[in-house]
Parts: sequence; C-alpha cells; structure tokens
Amino acid sequence: MKMKYNISTFVYLLFCFSSCAQRTSVKEQLQLLDSGMIFTKASFQSCHASTLTELPGSKIMAAWFGGKNEGDPDVSIWMSIKENGKWSLPEEIANGMQQNNERFACWNPVLFLTRSGLLFLYYRVGLSPQTWWTEIKTSTDNGETWSAARKLPPVFLGPIKNKPIQLNNGDILCPSSIENPVGNKWTIHLERSDSNGNNWSKINIDCDTFNVIQPTLLTYGRDSIQLLCRSRNNVIVQSWSFDDGNTWQPLKSSSLPNPNSGIDAVSLREGSQLLVYNPLQRGRNGRAALRIAISTDGEHWKDCYTLEEHEQGEFSYPAIIQAKDGSVHITYTYERRKIKYVRVK
Repeated sequence: MKMKYNISTFVYLLFCFSSCAQRTSVKEQLQLLDSGMIFTKASFQSCHASTLTELPGSKIMAAWFGGKNEGDPDVSIWMSIKENGKWSLPEEIANGMQQNNERFACWNPVLFLTRSGLLFLYYRVGLSPQTWWTEIKTSTDNGETWSAARKLPPVFLGPIKNKPIQLNNGDILCPSSIENPVGNKWTIHLERSDSNGNNWSKINIDCDTFNVIQPTLLTYGRDSIQLLCRSRNNVIVQSWSFDDGNTWQPLKSSSLPNPNSGIDAVSLREGSQLLVYNPLQRGRNGRAALRIAISTDGEHWKDCYTLEEHEQGEFSYPAIIQAKDGSVHITYTYERRKIKYVRVK
C-alpha cells in the first residue's frame, strides 16, 4: 500500500531528520550568574505574570501586574529596570481607567522591543479573561515616557502572555489565545501586525480537542517556527509552521508535562532552545516546582536547571529572554507576593 504525504508533512520529516543529525551534545547544566527578588517592598499586595526585555546599554526592563488581588479594579501594570546590578523601585506605567472614569483590572503585560527601537507594552484590561480586551502603549525612549493607551481593534488580543517575534520583513508575530465562555473552550491562534503595531490580521490554528492557551514561539531558521502552549490536558502542546507562521500543523502533545500553568521559551543564538515550565501534572501543588529544559530540535527535551523545588507553593508564569552578551534572563511569580529574577548562562 502506498503512503501519501503532503508537502507540509515532507518538510516536517526533512526538518526532523536534519535536526537529529545536528543534535550532538546538549548542555547538561546552566551556570547561575545572578538571582534575587526584583523588589522587597511594594505598595501592592499581590503580583503576577511578569515579562521582560533588554534595553540598550545592557539594561533589563521587567513588568508585571500588581494590586490587592488578581482581578480587582486597583490592579495595574508595574515596571522596574535593572541597571548596574540594581533594580529600580517599582513604577506604575499603566492602569485600567477608562474615559468614563470606570476602572478595570489589568492583566498579563508583554514587553517587546523592535529592531528599530520601538518599545511595546501590551496588556489586558477587563473583568476577566473571558471579557478582557488589549491596550497598547509605546515608547521611543526606552520606557522613559510612554504614549497614551490605545485599544486593539475588536477581535484582536495581541500577545496574550509571551513575547512576540519579529519576522524578516519587520512584521510582528504574536502568540495569542481565547478563553471562550461558550463551552468553556480554550483555543490558540496567531496575530500579525506591522512593525508599528498596525494592520492586524489573524492566523487560525486547528486545536482539535485540545484546551490550550498562552503559546510561546521558537524559531529554527528557514521559515520554521514552533509553538508550545499551556493546556488542560496535562501536557505541553505543540504545533509547527514551515512558512514563517502563515500556516500551522494541527496540535499534538509534546513529551513534557503541564499542570495547566503558563510557560515561556526562547531560541538561543547558538541554535538550541530553552523552556521554563512547571514539570508536574494538574493537582493541588502543580506549580510548586519550576525548571529549565533544553533542546536542539524542539522534540527531545532535557532538564538542565532547577529554579524552584518545593512540596507546596506557587512559582509560576515565567518569562525568558537572551541578552546580547549571551546570558539568559528569567523572571517568574514567587508566591504571588514577589517577582523573582534569575540570570544564567
């Protein structure tokens, strides 16, 4: 019996063969360079969902949402900058105040600096993930000042938790998702804008029976992009694109567990991939451990660093980037009271 393959399948098999041939050695362990809390005292009681980016001059900017409790109207977006080894005091840079003076909670900020130096702050505003919308601020002076907030066009949400990637033509590809109240269904998709955050379009993905949100994107060259996402299915779920993100294969399970908790990943310039994740399945203490895994092909992963390992507690919602000097910067929620920062290489 003859087997039929479409072009996408052939490209995927060729990619896997090439990756296996290149997989020589995987870094066994990362070296810790720096670790600590971004702040020790703050005016907010609770915080969550950090994001970070590198600024010129080797500065690191981090942001997160903070307030009394997640979902409360006082929750706003806070920012701090690490310069010369020290973090600045947390500063509020966005809130959910509307023109009619009604105020909503802010959620899930995402920082992104384009190649031209335009700094984006995307963040959610609303009563809940089922009804929120996205607002954007931009800065042309590395966060010294910010534009007024503007809402994305209806049906667009931008990068929902994790950073976008900028394509060769300058377009920004955003990993996004929807928590649909109808049927309580979670789905992911991609959104594309131009380099100035305008001219939005949506790229759909066949999610089949998976319940997934909050994708993160990895690049492999030759127009190959992988996404990994949080799921309710006890595993990290993945998909591949071989045409620069225009079309995507149906979702499938990865080999990695997921306790319905956020993840993030980064493609290193040396060619390997790093993923920060909670290495457990769903349960009462599913976020009590946090690790870094490494891969060269996106299919075979090996834990290479333990960030947190506890019997209980929450250490979750990581963000990860690689700086120009090659070091890797990570932030994550620490017991909903602090944001922890780690630098490794």
